[in-house]
Amino acid sequence: MTGSDYYIPAAVLAIALVVKSPSFWHTWHSPMSKSILVILASSAAGFVFGAPPTIERVNRITGIPNISALIVYCILSCLACGSLVLLIHWRGGAEETIRRHTRLWIAATGVVMATFCVLFSLSDVPIEQQRDFDTFYANTPYVREMIVLYLTAHTATSLVVATKCWRWARELRELQAAWTHWGLVILVTAFGLTLSFALLKFMAVGARWAGTDAWDPLSTDIAPPLAGLGAAMTTVGFLLPVVGPRLGSIWVSWRAYRAMEPLWRALEPFSGPGKPMRIRPTASLEIRAMARSTEIADRLLNLAPHLDTGRREAAERYASSHGCAPDAAIIFAEAATIHAALVAAEASKNAEHAEHAKDEKGEKAAEVAEAARVPASGRTPLTVDGSSAIPTRVSGTNGLARLSIQFSKIHRSGSPVGADRSESN
Repeated sequence: MTGSDYYIPAAVLAIALVVKSPSFWHTWHSPMSKSILVILASSAAGFVFGAPPTIERVNRITGIPNISALIVYCILSCLACGSLVLLIHWRGGAEETIRRHTRLWIAATGVVMATFCVLFSLSDVPIEQQRDFDTFYANTPYVREMIVLYLTAHTATSLVVATKCWRWARELRELQAAWTHWGLVILVTAFGLTLSFALLKFMAVGARWAGTDAWDPLSTDIAPPLAGLGAAMTTVGFLLPVVGPRLGSIWVSWRAYRAMEPLWRALEPFSGPGKPMRIRPTASLEIRAMARSTEIADRLLNLAPHLDTGRREAAERYASSHGCAPDAAIIFAEAATIHAALVAAEASKNAEHAEHAKDEKGEKAAEVAEAARVPASGRTPLTVDGSSAIPTRVSGTNGLARLSIQFSKIHRSGSPVGADRSESN
């Protein structure tokens, strides 16, 4: 792995850290926020300080050969501790139990990191090793014990977290908690990769103890990419249940916003004399979808005198007789009624213009206008009395989105379902 293989994921994690900074600031007293901060920061720092160019630079600045190995060991210990603490709070339970387990893991991590420092200070590692520190010094006193402690702690943490996540994921699958379930599945995979990293390191170190360096590539070439991928997936796994619902809400709002556009545009002539609703450029998609649904509702109020209850009832009977569920039948009936009302309103408008036309073709225009009139017999308009008139039984962004989709289908076909057609079928 080259320097860019480390710095690119570190940059991605740093961006995620910056994006989440306002949230961390507002929820600083939350243990989960602190844990996520530790995970993101330690993941990014692990990539940065594990890169060969950084190792060489840190060793040169401090004047202590291989001090970077100690720094990386401590950073990865913080990552493991943050993951465990977040999982404890994420899982929930009695507050006293959560607090006790959290203190236990933090204290254990502190002891491990202090032990790393003591063993490293007692060791003699004069030759800088940027990529194969573990295998090169596998038989060196004190460093040998530090490596074994690091790999043992790494293995134990990976096993504990992966096991807990797998058990919890199986429970949540039955409860259909999708985002949390998939976050846990990703964490199982992530800590499986970090477990593989530790085992490969153990195998290479064990081979050095046996007197051969033939297995060194397991530690220098295969294990590091697994650790990098595991760290990135760990971050994704913990953030997915937090960010996922928000992304899902944005996606639903975007689909509803786009789906409502045909009906919104068709009702534009009935927007009324008032000023159009102004939406800030920075407004969220949820606000935009809500504003569009409000405008549709307002325009439907203006269209209410043209809506025909007889046509609505006939269309609903037609849809029900063709196997539509009750809610789908209502959507169909409302869409058909709105389409017919718009056609009737347009015909009335054309007729009114034709009646006032005074040219040499006035008589012919009057005949066309008369033919375009919608017969008043059999049509019961929905009048607005100024109180609580409801021109449609469909409301809400999702309901109006479905209504708009059905309206668009009817509008494209050009043949709205009328009372006669519905009853004849």
